[in-house]
Amino acid sequence: MTQLWVERTGSRRYTGYSTRGARVLVGSEEVDGVFTPGELLKIALAACSGMASDQPLARRLGDDYRAVVKVSGAADRDRERYPLLEESLELDLAGLSADEKERLLMVVHRAVDQVCTVGRTLRSGTTVNFEVVDVGS
Repeated sequence: MTQLWVERTGSRRYTGYSTRGARVLVGSEEVDGVFTPGELLKIALAACSGMASDQPLARRLGDDYRAVVKVSGAADRDRERYPLLEESLELDLAGLSADEKERLLMVVHRAVDQVCTVGRTLRSGTTVNFEVVDVGS
């Protein structure tokens, strides 16, 4: 299983790592060149929806189809949460008939609902266990 962790690199600045060699810069909105944790959450949702719909779309539109998944949602700072996240999958469906578009949209929605782990987790909620470990002993 891939291990994930972040290391502090400065005041409200971290670098996230995976054992597969990936790296991402994380920090507050005031820091250029980094993602905020909330932005990463949104990007994870958009990427998950895109990946969940990838195979059904490639079957119908071809392997080289272009897709952009946009995601947005303002934070409720009083409750420190995102009450609404909105996604938009942008595709060129001009080559499809109305019936083909309708069927494709149904298949895409079903694929995202069934396979996107991030979206399913956000919709259902999850338990998060947090602990502090003293490594100085």
